[in-house]
Amino acid sequence: MKKQLSNILILILLTSHLYSCDAVKRVATNEHLLDKTSIIVNDEKNNTETLNNLLYQRPNRKILGTPLRLHIYNLARPNIDSIYEAKIYNNPKKLAWKTKILSRKQLDKDIQSRKNFNNWLKNTGEAPTIIDEGKTKRSANRLEDYYINNGWFDVDAKYTIEKKENKRATITYNVKTGTAFLIDSITKTVKSPIVDSIYKNLQEKSLIKKGEQYTTSNFEQERDRISSELRNSGIYHFNRDYITFEMDTIGTNKKVNVGIKIQDRAIRTLDSIRREPFKSYTIRDVNIITDYTFENRNKPFQDSISYGSYKLYSYGKMRYRPKALTDAIFITPGEVYSDLDRTRTYRYLNELRTFKYPNIENTENPDNTLSDTIRLTPLKKFNLGFSTDVSQSNIQKIGFSLNPSLQIRNVFGGAETLEISGIASIGASEDGGEEGDPFFDINEYGVDLKLTIPRIFSPFYTENIIPKYMSPSTSIGLASTSQRNIGLDKQTFSGNFSYKWIPNTKATNRLDVFNIQFVNNKNPENYFSVYTSSFNSLENIALNSYNTPSEYILIDDNNDENLIEDKADDFIDLVLNDDTFESSNATDYQTVSSIEERKSRLTENNLIISSAFSFTKDNRVNLFDNNFSIFRFKLELAGNLLASTSKLLGLKKDSDDRYQLLDVAYSQYAKTEFDFIKHWDLGKKNVFATRAFFGIAIPYGNSNSIPFAKSFFAGGPNDNRAWSAYSLGPGSSGSTNDFNEANLKIAFSAEQRFNLFGDLNGALFIDAGNIWNVLDNVTDNNSTLTGFDSLEDIAVGSGFGLRYDFSFFVFRFDVGFKTYDPSYQDKNRWFNDYNFANAAYNIGINYPF
Repeated sequence: MKKQLSNILILILLTSHLYSCDAVKRVATNEHLLDKTSIIVNDEKNNTETLNNLLYQRPNRKILGTPLRLHIYNLARPNIDSIYEAKIYNNPKKLAWKTKILSRKQLDKDIQSRKNFNNWLKNTGEAPTIIDEGKTKRSANRLEDYYINNGWFDVDAKYTIEKKENKRATITYNVKTGTAFLIDSITKTVKSPIVDSIYKNLQEKSLIKKGEQYTTSNFEQERDRISSELRNSGIYHFNRDYITFEMDTIGTNKKVNVGIKIQDRAIRTLDSIRREPFKSYTIRDVNIITDYTFENRNKPFQDSISYGSYKLYSYGKMRYRPKALTDAIFITPGEVYSDLDRTRTYRYLNELRTFKYPNIENTENPDNTLSDTIRLTPLKKFNLGFSTDVSQSNIQKIGFSLNPSLQIRNVFGGAETLEISGIASIGASEDGGEEGDPFFDINEYGVDLKLTIPRIFSPFYTENIIPKYMSPSTSIGLASTSQRNIGLDKQTFSGNFSYKWIPNTKATNRLDVFNIQFVNNKNPENYFSVYTSSFNSLENIALNSYNTPSEYILIDDNNDENLIEDKADDFIDLVLNDDTFESSNATDYQTVSSIEERKSRLTENNLIISSAFSFTKDNRVNLFDNNFSIFRFKLELAGNLLASTSKLLGLKKDSDDRYQLLDVAYSQYAKTEFDFIKHWDLGKKNVFATRAFFGIAIPYGNSNSIPFAKSFFAGGPNDNRAWSAYSLGPGSSGSTNDFNEANLKIAFSAEQRFNLFGDLNGALFIDAGNIWNVLDNVTDNNSTLTGFDSLEDIAVGSGFGLRYDFSFFVFRFDVGFKTYDPSYQDKNRWFNDYNFANAAYNIGINYPF
């Protein structure tokens, strides 16, 4: 044992030595590799990313303590072209020997491939960071600038370079900040009377406050704030350069006296600049050209309309209702000029999806007014899309699908958009169907219509509740699909009427006034062919636990007994009516009862008439922001309108005492979801991301269970990645159903994301959560949430992943290991299947949250 430990220790020391030597392989004799940097601020080490980002030189990045990319770079040969030139092309004997084995063309191609690989090593790797004292001085100066900009005006930054004999060196920056300066008195000098009167109303929200520490960024933000407020108050010619700050720190005992100066307007002439007080500008008129093109610019208008205080012009026939366009324009005649109105006009016109990017031109008039001309260039009225797909799955040998789509703009003259899409697919089933059936015996077809109206479509006036700057829109949709030889051969019909509005840049609201879904299962007899796990459980009981009559059993060619699939329903009735079996074998009896309940629920037709409200708050600044949070909330209520009018409408009840509409028991439930995502940017391309989710759907009134389409599931590439989709839960039941679902879900995830090299990133993650049945007709204690004790059934998965960033999407591969598995119930639940054989392998596009 001691000898083995000694050998391992020698191996570790030898490997470390080789790595150490290899790190300085490309470092010249008189150069030093930057091995470590330290920043000492007021005698304390400061390793924050903010300060480290100020340094012009940083050590090569390390993964698990090893500069992996540096080693990859060192594998490349420097001056590869001259090496091959000297060794082969300028060596006649070697060239002749090489060309005997390969042709000259093959030789050139082989050498080029080696050069390409050498270049790949250089590009993938990271060149050694060689100490440059000039850059070190600039880094020290940058540290001083940082502290000066944050109020430490007496800061002093020095550095020391410690060079070692092994071609390595460390740099230590020593920063003495001194005492921070605080803002003391604040005075203002405003030349223009109109600006002075507006500025007085702005002072209360000033970012520069007495007693606070001086920060340059606050002064920059205050300059932008004042400029923005003035330009939104009619001061058309104003910009931030008219605002200056004067700082006085002489004899102030570490205080800063601030003087804010706002100058008059500068008017340039050919040989001089004169200054005049700013004036407030108002909008005189707004002219809208509805069909502008460069070719039409000099042609006369053929049509014009005056609508309110707006004038609309067209080179051809006017194709838009005036109100549809003026509702999208916030620049109003008679109002003072505002940058905000101009920005909102741009945004709203773009959201119509009817015009190219609009052009807004301001013309200044002598009487301090502006005439605005808005030029709109229409997009093509019709846009045709077309896609095809070839697929293969466990139910079909091969399938072909066709997906045409048509987009029609300005359908009714109010900038409405109608989108029509369809699907038509055929496939050949794996079992080949019945004798005489065609080869392509699977088909699916459907159509989807969606009308988007760029305003609230309502008989009521809603401007006071949802003003037009919130970009309100109305969506009306209808869809239908039909399947043959796919699952239970579903026919679906759906319709929705919804509103959407955006109160600010971070929040989005959506109200589904009504959403209708009808699902008709045309082939419920195919249930056990689709849900094979249920049939296998039933067959196991029939063959091993129950005294099954011979007419239910089929003996195959291998002399094996099998439950006849067509007799499965009769076998269920036989067991559930057998009181003796219930008392003698309660577990198997409960299994058969659960299978029957699940089959009844999944094969029954569904009618859902619901209303829903959803709210999203997204704090992301842009797509590249890695420090943000997202909160989503949704509340959905179904069946209440029908429940309150069932007797009035004379609806009949079925055998389960449920009211029916169109011979289908309508669903009644309340469902809510909470979803919170938070990302922290840790610097150096490291991001820590978390997610928390809670959802519950409670049936009541006309329902005792939740429709499958509205239930929750667990597992999969965007959930608990240690389990495949639908395979986790409910609770600790360890159900072997093909699709496990329930009506309550809790999920938590945490993920550390980091860069490996280039566009390849890695991740370590932990996922926790499960699904349960609650307040419905499921009675299995292992599946239901009975109290806080049931939370011990929260499953935990952990693992790692690789992500490659293609810029426009991220390809993701995650491996999840079952860390805590509640299906083991009373046994040890930790690390039972923590291995690659039982791991779940997930492929996804973009990040899971």
